Amino acid sequence: MNIRRFRVLHQAGATYAEIARECGCDWRTVRKYLTADALVGPPKAPPRAGTQPALITPFVSVVEGWLRADIGLKASVIHERLVAQYGFTGHYQRVKMFVATARPRISAELDADDENRLTGLHRRFETQPGVQAQVDWGDEGDLLAHVGIGHVYSFHMVLAHSRDPFCLFTTSTDLATFWEAHRAAFDHFGGVPAQIVYDRTKTVIKRHVAPRAPVPLHPEAAAFADHYGFDIDVLAAYRPTGKGKIERQVDIVRDHVVAGRRFDSLAELQTAFTDWLAIRRAQVHRTHGEVIAVRAEADRAALAPIPPHPYLVCESHLRRVGKDALVSFEASFYSVPAARIRPGQRVAVRAGADTLTIHTLTPDPDGTTLLTTHTRATRRGQWVIDPAHWDGLPDGHTRATVIELPTRPAAASVDGAGTGPLAAVVAHHRADVAVARRDLAAYQALAAGRGRA
Repeated sequence: MNIRRFRVLHQAGATYAEIARECGCDWRTVRKYLTADALVGPPKAPPRAGTQPALITPFVSVVEGWLRADIGLKASVIHERLVAQYGFTGHYQRVKMFVATARPRISAELDADDENRLTGLHRRFETQPGVQAQVDWGDEGDLLAHVGIGHVYSFHMVLAHSRDPFCLFTTSTDLATFWEAHRAAFDHFGGVPAQIVYDRTKTVIKRHVAPRAPVPLHPEAAAFADHYGFDIDVLAAYRPTGKGKIERQVDIVRDHVVAGRRFDSLAELQTAFTDWLAIRRAQVHRTHGEVIAVRAEADRAALAPIPPHPYLVCESHLRRVGKDALVSFEASFYSVPAARIRPGQRVAVRAGADTLTIHTLTPDPDGTTLLTTHTRATRRGQWVIDPAHWDGLPDGHTRATVIELPTRPAAASVDGAGTGPLAAVVAHHRADVAVARRDLAAYQALAAGRGRA
């Protein structure tokens, strides 16, 4: 570039030698860069792409096989498996760059071979009033950790026709809490829908089965649905689009009720939802284009009536009674009557949403099995004790301690009633016999005399 500045001088008649002396280089170099066919830019080195073998080249077939088995497999997982199983020494970024180019190509090949051209599509549907509700859980994390509540969950139910929502904040997702929340939702809506849609959660199904196989329902779920008169619709695995109405509702409640706020109790959380609910129901829903509260009138009017007697779901577990007459359940301890059990005995713990009952496995002579009823612990590690259950157990009140020793009785006379060898020893070795005190010099003198002897 320094030489090209003299192009105008060269065109005006300056020689290559004169320009070379100004630039401090050879005249041939000046001629090279000032001729008409000279390079217009600095010379470029030949590209190095493809000249060095890539470290991932020997593993291309392995990676492509994994992607064909699961097209969504993450590059980080592929790199982890290559290192662990094949001794791959390359960096994760190299694997990421290869997967970024290989994934679209393999996806296109799989689509070309797929006989089902509807993969990735789903059918949108709307339901009639009172026909369907959808249920899901939300995980709200440690919102109340500062008050001793480790985890908070949100139970959601929404009427599918109107999108009328219900939410209940809880500290557990167990069986009793799950169905207790259903009863609260039915009371909120004033009736029971004809069908409720669920994920494959363990509180609804008994076990997971293969695709298109009948799903076995949890006995308590089937009994609860039969009592309230609704059908259980369990979605296929990994099909969130089947209940998109409730999936969206979980996010809406989290954004408008929970986000950016501080709460000190579950009651405050529930109050915040109740206050926001009036705002939500007054809005026009973007899908059906009507005010939610207005559309919900027809939805609620079509619901089936609630049975007069509730169905109480209790989760039952077997536990052993400890030597301290305590039963451990969910890391908390509950007392049982010590007079009615024995250490190591098996008992049945039936956990409700707010209460916990403990039963014997075999009935008593009067036909009862109930040992006790407790309020359910609200946090892990809590002791729920009824002091009356420990009646009759040693409590240590008979143990006594003193600072001064008691006065010894006078020794019995050998000639008296207390005759015998033991009495003679006691009379001879009396504790109150005076002991002579000597100066240490006396002992030293005695020791010196023995040494001379």
